[in-house]
Amino acid sequence: MAQDRPTAAELLAAIADFLREEATPALDRTEPRLGFQMRVAVNSLAILEREARLGPAADAREHERLVGLLGREATLEELNRELARQLRGGERDETDAALMAHLDATIADKIVIANPKWR
Repeated sequence: MAQDRPTAAELLAAIADFLREEATPALDRTEPRLGFQMRVAVNSLAILEREARLGPAADAREHERLVGLLGREATLEELNRELARQLRGGERDETDAALMAHLDATIADKIVIANPKWR
């Protein structure tokens, strides 16, 4: 992993800014269909940038909540599989306040990455 700047998130943001500010307006004038596709690509880059910047902390918070909820240590993937198993098996449901708080916080973190205008 790179130890110097720019970071991956900074590079993604710079590429998205260039494409949004320079390339997209030029394409809109000459090739509107490509301009639209460029906006989709720019939005995807912005999501990747936010995921690189915000994702590790969101994952850590989710992991911490799951450890507390399930009462055991494991990887994030393993804990999510166990939670899914419990939900499918009827061991947990929407009446579980801790579960609902975990789901609300996890969904909020994911939406902030996917769409920062949400909040």
